[in-house]
Amino acid sequence: MSFKLKIKDNVEEREIDGELTIKKLLDDLDLSSETMVTKKNGEIVIEEETIEDGDEIEFIQIIYGG
Repeated sequence: MSFKLKIKDNVEEREIDGELTIKKLLDDLDLSSETMVTKKNGEIVIEEETIEDGDEIEFIQIIYGG
């Protein structure tokens, strides 16, 4: 089973080994949910969401400033 991961301009196929949540993926990539918005198949999701075969996961960096 695999899913597509998009971060900025990078797109890659990743394998799913057992149950994988957004939180676990963020931790594996050393990213913080406080600085990223996560979309699963085009919809914004929470970090407890489970990633399934064929999903498209996109991490969008939150930009702060004024």
